[in-house]
Amino acid sequence: MWYNPTVYYWGMNWIWWFLWFILVVWIFATPYDIPGQRRRKEDALDILKKRFARGEIDQKEYEEKKTALEKK
Repeated sequence: MWYNPTVYYWGMNWIWWFLWFILVVWIFATPYDIPGQRRRKEDALDILKKRFARGEIDQKEYEEKKTALEKK
């Protein structure tokens, strides 16, 4: 029986190469949160704390907005 490795790897087996390529692209292109690798999304309270720390808002406004956010 005649055996040609070039035909074997690029003949019917091209489907497996395509599936592996799709799997690798899917793993690296899927936007999901991985602990320790991607930053956590900021919620409204974190943004409020940063604005207060930078001095954009005073303490009274900070407290009012904080209580409003905690009620939700």
